Amino acid sequence: MQAPLVVRPLTDAERQALEAGLRSSQAFTLRRCQIILASARGEHTPAIAAALGCSDQTARAAIHAFERTGVGSLTPGSKRPRTLRPAFDADAADRLRALLHRSPRGFGHPTSLWTLESAAETAHAEGLIPTRVTGETIRATLARLGIGWKRAKTWITSPDPAYARKKGCATG
Repeated sequence: MQAPLVVRPLTDAERQALEAGLRSSQAFTLRRCQIILASARGEHTPAIAAALGCSDQTARAAIHAFERTGVGSLTPGSKRPRTLRPAFDADAADRLRALLHRSPRGFGHPTSLWTLESAAETAHAEGLIPTRVTGETIRATLARLGIGWKRAKTWITSPDPAYARKKGCATG
């Protein structure tokens, strides 16, 4: 059987920082301090989790983080991804630009206007990217290329043969 997980003995400075953290306005810091202090009292992770209304894994993660970084584990880290890789590399982005200069009807779409979703679907079908992406990814890729994207507009026209003349008179 595995021994229960408890935090190492605390130094006086760590205990003071943890007790000060109990008055923190950040919920993350407060919860971490509660978990570490409960563990220092000898409570086991299932009991800590039940008392604080969190999962057992949350309590274990807090204890492990405190073991690794000490008091530094009481402040939340960045939520930003560690790596940020664009879905379209430079070559695929240029191929996307060329694809959008062609008619969507040539790719089996029922309309002659590209939408972001139809461009995403076609880019995947044509093998520009290995996985299906969202329209927002297409918009961001085009923005990286310096191309602004606006929603396609459908203009209303009349079947009246004199429509062009009447419209010209009305708009000057």
